[in-house]
Amino acid sequence: MASASHRKKQPERVRRTLLDCAAKLALEQGLAAMTVQGVCHAAGVTKGALFHHFASKQALVEGVVSDLIGQLDAEIDAAMARDPEPYGRYTRAYVDVTLHDPMMTEGGQWAALHISILAEPALRRIVSDWFAERLSRHHGTDGGAELELVRLAADGAWLAYLVRDRPSDPVPALDALRARLVAMTLAGRPGSAGDDRA
Repeated sequence: MASASHRKKQPERVRRTLLDCAAKLALEQGLAAMTVQGVCHAAGVTKGALFHHFASKQALVEGVVSDLIGQLDAEIDAAMARDPEPYGRYTRAYVDVTLHDPMMTEGGQWAALHISILAEPALRRIVSDWFAERLSRHHGTDGGAELELVRLAADGAWLAYLVRDRPSDPVPALDALRARLVAMTLAGRPGSAGDDRA
């Protein structure tokens, strides 16, 4: 374990460690069961150090959710950067990342964390605000009703897999569904054969 003086010189590293330990404990125990003491013990810091970075347990939990959203954001941006077609680019990236979610194939721990986030109004608001900002940013290329339907279908598939009885079962139909949803975003682009507006 690093000395206290060494940690003081690396506040971002301490903050990162706290977020990682809190996320791990939330996965193992659920958000409600995660304690400040447990996070401090796992991170090897005092409560004072935790409260220096996060004013309360709620602030820590919100930090974990914001961090997860930041990771999701980065994955979506990377997928968009690989896509040369502007129309529907955000929707294709969203579908790809949503239906590649590791919690679909790595058991019920991710499911419990996601359910906890959806059940807590303050956390749900963080996710909702993020989603609204992304939709606003990409309105010019992804604002159409057909693309909204594709995103809603991806969300529905994600939720269906999230709550299935045996989360460790393989999800073979997922690749086909993802491919079909992505194809729908290309068929509806202006000037395509499936576009009635052309």
